[in-house]
Amino acid sequence: MLISLLKLVRYQNLLLIIATQYLIKYGVFKNFGIEITLSDFGFFLLCFSTVCIAAAGNIINDVYDMETDRINNSKKQIVGTKISVKAAQTGYMILSIIGVGIGFYLSNLIGKPGFSAIFIIISALLYLYATYLKQLLVLGNLIISSLVAMVIIIVGLFDLFPAITSTNQLTQSIIFSILLDYALFAFLLNWLREMVKDQIDITGDYNTGRNSLPIAIGANRANKVIFLVGIIPLTLVIFYIYDYLFENLYLVLYALLFVVAPLLYFLINLISAKTKAQYSNLSALLKIIMVFGLLSIGLYQFILQ
Repeated sequence: MLISLLKLVRYQNLLLIIATQYLIKYGVFKNFGIEITLSDFGFFLLCFSTVCIAAAGNIINDVYDMETDRINNSKKQIVGTKISVKAAQTGYMILSIIGVGIGFYLSNLIGKPGFSAIFIIISALLYLYATYLKQLLVLGNLIISSLVAMVIIIVGLFDLFPAITSTNQLTQSIIFSILLDYALFAFLLNWLREMVKDQIDITGDYNTGRNSLPIAIGANRANKVIFLVGIIPLTLVIFYIYDYLFENLYLVLYALLFVVAPLLYFLINLISAKTKAQYSNLSALLKIIMVFGLLSIGLYQFILQ
């Protein structure tokens, strides 16, 4: 039961959220004496809130994906087999209430009560994505990828932004711009992965009446679109290396070996990808690239010296 529950909430993704947010807080903010707003416990609450809302989104997504999952991969289906629909819906409600409730508390704690709307909107979008938005061509993928980027941006909004003053504005804005760069990277990588997953799920999506890129324009044309989108993060990372990392050999090697090279491998193999197994491997590769890319946040102590 516990293993099924962990799989249902996508515990690997939740661990990545925790690692990313804590690297930002303690690998960047604390290392460079950046003015911050949240105490250690306050930041724990922010991270916990983010994880609760993300876990709730994963649960409700599986609830409404039961028929598609039954067609695409019945062996991995959890809701309706190992965990009842009622239990899953109850878990979704509890986690959503906890996540939004903590967000409301934190917003008032930092003197920005309006920020509580962020948690409400994110929670609502995750529900709408599961029930309706994922059926819309392209838009669903863009929305869920934007929410992934918010995992990074929300740290800046709650811990960095309220501490900005006239004297530290330049420093704070530089750090915030770094967070936006990583948020863009997360957005693009997740968008690529969502499109690859559409290729994997094409049979189930077609049989349940959903519209996706490969259904709308065909799998081969969809590969070409994914390839064109994939060039964007590759180009941006190469530019980033040239602009910021070129003076540090080890950081250049890290970026080349764990981000650039895998992205090139992804693009090369995408061209000939046709089978479900090939797309599954490419999806897993994109997740690995995202992990290494986001974990590089902890390397900024060597960049900004």
